[in-house]
Amino acid sequence: MEYVNLGHTGLRVSRLCLGMMSFGKHESREWALDEADAEPIVKRAVDGGICFFDTADVYNGGQSEIVTGRLLRKLFGMREEYVLATKVHGRTMPGENGRGLSRKHILASIDASLERLGVDYVDLYQIHRWDKTTPIEETMAALHDVVKSGKARYIGASSMYAWQFAKAQRVAPTRFVSMQNHYNLIYREEEREMIPQCIDQGVGVLPWSPLARGLLAGKRRGEQPTTRANTDPFRDSLYKPELDVPVIDALAEVAGERSVPQAQVALSWLLHKPGVTAPIVGATKLAHVEDALAAEELELNGDEIGRLEERYVPHPVSGIEF
Repeated sequence: MEYVNLGHTGLRVSRLCLGMMSFGKHESREWALDEADAEPIVKRAVDGGICFFDTADVYNGGQSEIVTGRLLRKLFGMREEYVLATKVHGRTMPGENGRGLSRKHILASIDASLERLGVDYVDLYQIHRWDKTTPIEETMAALHDVVKSGKARYIGASSMYAWQFAKAQRVAPTRFVSMQNHYNLIYREEEREMIPQCIDQGVGVLPWSPLARGLLAGKRRGEQPTTRANTDPFRDSLYKPELDVPVIDALAEVAGERSVPQAQVALSWLLHKPGVTAPIVGATKLAHVEDALAAEELELNGDEIGRLEERYVPHPVSGIEF
């Protein structure tokens, strides 16, 4: 496993981040795994060199943070061996102030997350979405206080427009060091503004949905999917069959020539892209982790990367709300 700095910080992370949304049984996600079933998956990731783990306070009614904290304490000898990230924004408490990025909700949420995780601090505290109802100056000041209090070492952002990210950075007493954005082989709109901005400002890019709901793992073709859901991956998403199927076909061709699963090639492509620190990989089976670990070692040549990219067509973005 290769280790790199997260953006322009001294924080060292593995080139793969294990997403923990799949863990912690709760009625909101019937497919999520309980702690016993999650443990061998997380252990394989740890044995493979992954030391970076991402969760959120809203995942599975808080159960994801609980299971994450328990498993990491069990699988690592001490807290400093792993990098732990969580997020704030969604509704986790009752009442008008039970969600969002107000000072009130942020300060209540970091304490609640630390209690569920069973740790004194998180390494990376991220805003899950943009909050249109709270002045960004208030949000950034509250996050600054979270860092200064020692409850988080760094702060990060997720899923917003580039202009919003730039505005937040401009007013921030403590700046974001990472951007967790939607980026994969069939959704590359982030290459327009957000990723160039992150590269210019030394911000680490942590792509979520790197396999595009399983579309990049063969799900469309009726193969055994390497991601969680059994629903139509094109439904209620930014993915469009008329735009994306040609790219998926190119992926299948390259993977076939390499005699490796499509998921490995799709993840390897991301790892070759400028600015990308660590894709956030979800897993509900050991095979998902094995594919991710193999992808980290898979070297694609320039011709293969060109073939994977040449059929991409820009996606319409009108009406998208972060």
